[in-house]
Amino acid sequence: MKKLFKSIVTCSLLALSLGAAFAQEAVIRKNLTDRLPTLPKIDEISKTPMNGLYEVRVNGSEIFYTDADGNFLIQGSLIDTKVRRNLTEERVDKLNAVAFDALPVKDAFTIVRGNGKRKMAVFEDPNCGYCKRFERDMQKVSDVTIHMFLYPILSPDSVEKSKHIWCAKDKAKVWQDLMVRDQPLTAATCDTSALTRNIEFGKKYRITGTPTVIFADGTRVPGAISSQQVEKYLNDAKMP
Repeated sequence: MKKLFKSIVTCSLLALSLGAAFAQEAVIRKNLTDRLPTLPKIDEISKTPMNGLYEVRVNGSEIFYTDADGNFLIQGSLIDTKVRRNLTEERVDKLNAVAFDALPVKDAFTIVRGNGKRKMAVFEDPNCGYCKRFERDMQKVSDVTIHMFLYPILSPDSVEKSKHIWCAKDKAKVWQDLMVRDQPLTAATCDTSALTRNIEFGKKYRITGTPTVIFADGTRVPGAISSQQVEKYLNDAKMP
């Protein structure tokens, strides 16, 4: 009987706690929505490790913070000073992670170096100067399979160049010739709907710059990181 009573009390307390949490979320959501009509639709509201502070997530992975009544809105990083961790950055990285198995590799071409055991994917624009620097430094990285997604977002010329690369007989060679050796492209035509799908995929996962690198464990890294950094990510990533 005592165990049953204890169980009933525990369930009742849990129900009350959940009810209070839902009520608190409703208050925050209503106040922010009413007072800030330009704020994007709120995806999620959740407690943070800091007492009285709530996370407000919009646009998939954009993070704000507010109090329990939605009277104030903060944009910035939440730092755990005890362990020196940027909790906001960690949260955004988790939200932006892309499951490697979910990548539409049929819309990419593949570059294999050495034994190809390690895996990564890269979204790049042929007119991106940072991408050229990245590609040249990547020549130092071996034993890797790279799924190269053409992602022409910088200009109409980027689209044209991407079409010629995609339609080339040896896409990987033509890409390397352009980005590493500055050799001109040869015009080619074919079905280039893969490029449109790459743009749509990038929009869905908010890939806003090039290069953007995705590793086998889903870690996403924007920008032209060095070959040494690539090596570290490759070695740390758990193979799918």
